[in-house]
Amino acid sequence: MPIVMRRLAMPELRLDPLRNEWVAYATERNDRTFLPTEFCPLCPSGTDGHSEVPLDTFEIVVFENRFPAFGPDRRGGRPVRPASTGCEVVVYTPEHELTLAQLPADRVRLLVDVWADRYRELGSRAEVAYVYIFENKGEEVGVTLHHPHGQIYALPFVPPFAQAELEASGLHLEEHGQCLHCSELSLEASGPRAVLAEGSMAAFVPRAARWPYEVHLYPRRHVVSIAELEEAERWDLARALLGVTGMYDRHFGFSTPYVMALHQAPTDGQAWPQAHLHFEFYPPHRREDRLKLLAGVELGAGTFVNDTRPEDTAAQLRKAAAAPAERAPRKSPVTQ
Repeated sequence: MPIVMRRLAMPELRLDPLRNEWVAYATERNDRTFLPTEFCPLCPSGTDGHSEVPLDTFEIVVFENRFPAFGPDRRGGRPVRPASTGCEVVVYTPEHELTLAQLPADRVRLLVDVWADRYRELGSRAEVAYVYIFENKGEEVGVTLHHPHGQIYALPFVPPFAQAELEASGLHLEEHGQCLHCSELSLEASGPRAVLAEGSMAAFVPRAARWPYEVHLYPRRHVVSIAELEEAERWDLARALLGVTGMYDRHFGFSTPYVMALHQAPTDGQAWPQAHLHFEFYPPHRREDRLKLLAGVELGAGTFVNDTRPEDTAAQLRKAAAAPAERAPRKSPVTQ
């Protein structure tokens, strides 16, 4: 299991009364390490080293983020709420040049266990309402360190996207007696938008995809969190994660940037039978040489305009999923 090291920082949360949403302020992050070229803070540096990982080597390591997005309340001018200090970095491998798509299956399998462990441990804290696990990959989505890693935020509230999903699924459960995600999965897993199947896991482009190559990955069995996955399902998930990330690389022909987000049940002590664990992938590319940038209607109105049809992108991704793997995908041409 991971080695866990902790630090303390003090960002601030403020409530936006117009939208009833929390906004985080973390001024220290403005000075965080940015794309270093000579020294990687996530590489093992030995027991006398000065990186974030003073070890000779490791499998997976977890530590408290030096520049957390959330922390204890500092009391601003508007109503604020105490925040968890649980902002953690999960480093997938000591090998700097690899990506999740290039890891061996047993390492990704171990990563699934690490995620489940952190979900249980962080979620057991009284102040934590939601454990948000995610990965930002690539400069196009704002990554400041290239070493393969993800993050975990232990939030004192349920974030808006998760809350909207839970409300919609809860209403569907009341009206139809079934989880909304299970209903969608039964339609998508073998339909025209399906892209990949791996045993107990299924991946597809959602019918209302906001991003051109958005993919959702689900366990077929209804489980509310990653901690509920059984042994065989965890292996299937590891292989499916390799399948989806490798599929992107083969389709675009380069190491594809993305945001990977885990959606699962809140940890606020309530029952959430309408929650269904799933992964959502948002690659920023709409074609090889162009990005999908959020502009007026997306940022100002909250309505996405997609340049592609989900059925078309799913067909392209299915073809890439069946193609042989490349040894070392090149960088995105947008950032070269």
